[in-house]
Amino acid sequence: MYVKKAIVVSKYSNNAEALKSLLNKEGFGDVLVLEDSTVAKEMVVSDEYDLIVINVPLEKETGLELATFCGENTTSSIMVIVQENKSVEVAQMMTSKGIMVISKPINKHLFHHYLMFSECFKKRMHRVVKENTKLKSQVETMKLVNRAKILLMQNLRMTESQAHHYLEKQAMDLRKSKYDIALRILNTYEN
Repeated sequence: MYVKKAIVVSKYSNNAEALKSLLNKEGFGDVLVLEDSTVAKEMVVSDEYDLIVINVPLEKETGLELATFCGENTTSSIMVIVQENKSVEVAQMMTSKGIMVISKPINKHLFHHYLMFSECFKKRMHRVVKENTKLKSQVETMKLVNRAKILLMQNLRMTESQAHHYLEKQAMDLRKSKYDIALRILNTYEN
C-alpha cells in the first residue's frame, strides 16, 4: 500500500506538530518535520514527497525562497502558510508558480479541501509528466531512426523508402525494436 509522504517546514515546533497531526488525520503516513530550509532543500531533491508545507517565516529566510525552490525542482504539491494580513500579497507572488497560499489561523475544513485539491493537482501533474516522458522518448527514437536511415541511404545507396522498409523488416525479423536496430546501424556506419 502506498504511504503518502509530506514535509512540514516551520521554525515553530508547536505549529509543526499541529500540522503533522492534521496531515496524519488526512492520511499522510510519513510526515517529516524540519526547521531548517537548507536541510529541507536537500530532502526534497533526494526523495519524492506528495506535499511540502512551509509555515512562514522560517529562521534563516522568509520561506518563499524555499517554496520557489521546491516549485522549480519537484513535482510535489506545495502549500505556504502565512499570516492573514500577508496572504493576498504572497498569493500574488506564489500562485503563478503553482504554489498554494493558506492564511493563518488554519480552518480545518478548508485545509481538508486544500489537500484534496492538491492531491487532484498532483495526479494530473504525474499524468502530464508521464506523457511528456513518453513523448520525449518517441522523439528520441524518431531522431535515431532517421539518422540510421540517412546512414543507410549514404552508405548502401538506398532510397528513403528502402531504408525505412529495411529498418522495419530487421526489427520484425530479429524481434527487436526499431530503436535497437537503428543503434546497430549507427554503431556499424558511424565508426
